[in-house]
Formats: sequence, structure tokens, C-alpha cells
Amino acid sequence: MRLLSTGSGKVARSPVHHPLFARCYARLSAGAETRLGMAAVRQRLLAGLSGRVIEIGAGNGLNFAHYPGAVAEVVAIEPEALHRQLALRSALRAQVPVDVVPGAAEALPVKSEAFDAAVLSLVLCSVRDLTRALGEVRRVLRPGGEVRFFEHGRGGGRVMTLTQQALDRTVWPALFGGCHVSRDPVAALREAGFRLGPYRRLLLPESGPALPTSYCVLGTARRPDEPDAR
Repeated sequence: MRLLSTGSGKVARSPVHHPLFARCYARLSAGAETRLGMAAVRQRLLAGLSGRVIEIGAGNGLNFAHYPGAVAEVVAIEPEALHRQLALRSALRAQVPVDVVPGAAEALPVKSEAFDAAVLSLVLCSVRDLTRALGEVRRVLRPGGEVRFFEHGRGGGRVMTLTQQALDRTVWPALFGGCHVSRDPVAALREAGFRLGPYRRLLLPESGPALPTSYCVLGTARRPDEPDAR
């Protein structure tokens, strides 16, 4: 009942197609679960969730194993075909029901106000239209619904910030599947009308030289309680 019908019954070809990056990411992300402590971050990200949850940009499904038993269902949106195949395999091993669905963050194929919570995990860096994507997240959440987010973005001093901006204007998005390293996820959530809850800044990896992707934030936000007039 939450998914929108395509009418023809056929799924349109996704506009997101990064097969080489998807393969590299799948390999690197699996190692990062222990090497960078990502598994523990995912556990903190999802702890205490319940009800119906939509995960935007589920990637290869590494969050699925960490959803608590109080979650009734996860609808996992993933536009990239290879990642979606890997996410389907992860969904089979999950302890909660997970439906993996093709779709883009800017046009979520679900009904309005259908979910109790939304999960944004390393996805806002790569959406094509950040404002529109967050507007869609707000649309599909019930009033008062919660956003859990773990994102990387702008950070460091002036030199790092200028480096991040230069990378975004040149080679980084082309090499890394549309990723941008200079976006500010907390400011974007606030500007989209969400009420920010507690959040904390993280540096990953915790030791060694800082990378353009090292500046992360983990936190919560909520859609306002009143019905959305947008």
C-alpha cells in the first residue's frame, strides 16, 4: 500500500549508473565495517528505531543487519543496479522484513506520510538535487517522524574546505559515483524544515591524516508535528 504503482508494471531504467564505482565501493565498504569501526556507527545510527522505516540510498545493504527487532518493515530505496542486487542478498539475511526498491531520492516511489522514520546513511553527498531529495524525505514521513542520519561533508580548516570545494568542482564526483565532499548535511536538513535533534561530529578514520571524506556527522532530526503544506 505504500509503494506507488508504475502503471505499466515495468521499472524504468535508473538514471544512476556507476558500475565501476559500485564494485569498488562494495569491496571497500565491507572492509571498513571493522577497519574503520563502521559497524559500530551503524549500530548507533539505528538503535531504538521502530515501526515502518524508509532507507534512502541503501547501497549494498550494510545497514540491514543492524535494524532492531521493533522495526516492522524497512523499504530500502537504491537506484544503482549492482548495489541493488547486493542489497537484495543482504535483505535475505536481515532479522527484520526489508523490501529493496529501485528509485531515486528526488522522486521516492512511495506514498506521502507513510513512514515513522527515515534513514540517511552516506547518501546526501551523492544525490543530484539535495533540496528536492530532502523535500521528498519530508513528504514521506508522518508528522513528527524521525530522521536518522550519518553523513560526511564539509569540515576541517580553511585549507581543507578549499580543497573539498575544488575537488567537487573537478574530478571527485566523476571518480566517485557523484559524491561531493563539501556539502553541509546539517545545514541542508535545517533548511529543508527539519528540527535538528542531538548530533555529534566524527572523524573517520579516527587516527592518521584527515581525508576529504573524514568529516562525518551522526544524529537525528524530526519532521514538524503539523501536517506538511508543501
